[in-house]
Amino acid sequence: MTAQQLLDERYGRTARDDTRTKRILIISGALFTLVFGAWVVWGGLSGTNAELEVRELGYRDLTDTSITVAWEVSVAPGTEVSCAVQALNANFGIVGWRVLELDSSDQRTRVFTETLRTSEQAVTGLPYGCWLP
Repeated sequence: MTAQQLLDERYGRTARDDTRTKRILIISGALFTLVFGAWVVWGGLSGTNAELEVRELGYRDLTDTSITVAWEVSVAPGTEVSCAVQALNANFGIVGWRVLELDSSDQRTRVFTETLRTSEQAVTGLPYGCWLP
């Protein structure tokens, strides 16, 4: 009897059962595939489309202390929306900011313009984001 066999016998080790290992791997793989497939169907295919979309249209400098920002909001008709609009300086610091409450409308897509007062000259203006209240 070899030393390895003596140690295996002493500590109760048995020879590896390759069929058992294969069975565990096959069941684990099948379960992973089933869970991943359910996640893809639930999260990807049955998800709803975005209900609120915001698009930057541009800006126009008026003076050293103000800027006019234009943006477009698309939302289901009859839905109120709140939007934050910002003006940025050359270092991307916020020099103007305003939160606006947009009333509901029967139109899905609407265009807005807002003039912001700035603390210094702005180089760009854009909608920071919109959300449903």
